[in-house]
Amino acid sequence: MSKNILRHLAIIMDGNGRWAKRRGLIRTKGHEKGADIIRDITQYCAEHKTIETLTLYAFSTENWKRPKYEVDFLMRLLDRWLKQELPTYHRFGARFETIGDIEGFSPKLQETIASIKAQTAHHTNLIQILALNYGSRSEIAKAASRLAKRGEEITEKSLGEELTTPYQDIDLLIRTSGEQRLSNFLLWQLSYSEFYFTKTLWPDFTTEELEGIINQYIDRDRRFGGV
Repeated sequence: MSKNILRHLAIIMDGNGRWAKRRGLIRTKGHEKGADIIRDITQYCAEHKTIETLTLYAFSTENWKRPKYEVDFLMRLLDRWLKQELPTYHRFGARFETIGDIEGFSPKLQETIASIKAQTAHHTNLIQILALNYGSRSEIAKAASRLAKRGEEITEKSLGEELTTPYQDIDLLIRTSGEQRLSNFLLWQLSYSEFYFTKTLWPDFTTEELEGIINQYIDRDRRFGGV
């Protein structure tokens, strides 16, 4: 049996708040720790011999329902983190991209996002995608609406090409913290993906655990609806 090749890895980074609560800390401390883990995972993927794209669920359209102080903190953290991580992108040859409606963010944050994209656009070793203000149902509905307005036939091919995520389908999805749901994340792109749910909270997630999960993925029997 041939081994699976992992080219596109997606991760739902979950458990920051619970990590902080278990330590008697405020939720924002969990988000800070979780942001640090992204650097380790990005480095691992950049150095991996087959991974081409890493997509991380960073902020969903539903996350606006959280307390205002937490949302405001997340916006400031993202702005600061992107600026701090620019040397990391350069060091590992990673290109930064986003999916989702970033027009919902402040002009300052939008400017930072655009700047980091421009400064890393030439890198080819890894594409790191942050899903920001992203919701899959909205993405699919908007794509279908655009096709309809142009009078084009809506088919699997046309709709897939119209989505705002023009990257290859996802091979493996990992969700941390023990939750076992997709939470409106890349529903179209995950149609034939392999899933792995770990009870590890995101701030405790390590490259060693990631490597173990990837090794399990490599040996899975992927039939894509066949036998």
